[in-house]
Amino acid sequence: MIVDHDNLSHFVRDSGEGTPVILIHGFPDTGDLWRNQVSALNAAGYRTIVPDMRGRGQTSQAAVVGDYGLISIVGDVIAILDALDIPKAHVVGHDWGSAVAWLVAALNPSRATSLTAISVGFPAASTASASLESHQKAWYRYMVQFPEAEEIFQRNDWRMLRLLLDGTADTDTYIQTLSQPGALTAGLNWYRANLNPASMLADRPPLPRVSAPTLGIWSDGDNYLTEAAMQSSGDFVDAEFRYERLEGVDHWIPTGAPDKLNELLLSHLSSTG
Repeated sequence: MIVDHDNLSHFVRDSGEGTPVILIHGFPDTGDLWRNQVSALNAAGYRTIVPDMRGRGQTSQAAVVGDYGLISIVGDVIAILDALDIPKAHVVGHDWGSAVAWLVAALNPSRATSLTAISVGFPAASTASASLESHQKAWYRYMVQFPEAEEIFQRNDWRMLRLLLDGTADTDTYIQTLSQPGALTAGLNWYRANLNPASMLADRPPLPRVSAPTLGIWSDGDNYLTEAAMQSSGDFVDAEFRYERLEGVDHWIPTGAPDKLNELLLSHLSSTG
């Protein structure tokens, strides 16, 4: 289905019946990231809401970099829930989608039954736990700030992107979707809007604490994010915080360890209403 919001058309997959769960993907994914979770959740009696996020897949590309700010994207999530007449849902996110999920739970506590954050910790926890390791893993976030980044990523049959993705199973699919007109720029604009030097140095008001029961999941094969940021996220959660560390799994936990993630998800959702 299509949800119109903020002059964009948002493509949303709505399937199953029961308690709603919204699943939010990151870069360079589309809603297809959750293909292994949707079937498991539907079979267990949950309704799954899976959008292609702003600028990705079948959802419209915003006009300018600033339109990809996380507050606008949180507004997309709330608008999708409103359009589907869903007052409250379990919120699940991975990568950038995890950052969005944290903000949905923090800024709109009445809308989040529970939170599951995969790979990316609470924004303030990531800042507080910054280390040499975290900056080394974040090298690509600095590279994408340059206007030449699109050309560099695509050069020599996408060699730089292939290097960044490090052989993950969906690499060819990512390259196919990012080859669509404007798609790569739209994806990189998430970084340009939220991780540019000006925004990173700006003084920001503290975020509200999260009041929803929260499950944080990190994998030891993650090349981009540190364990410390997820572990310390519990310091910003007033409800129960459970941390799970997966061994031998890369950054793409939903596709790299679907059975284990489904087990953790179903346990967390059933214990939180």
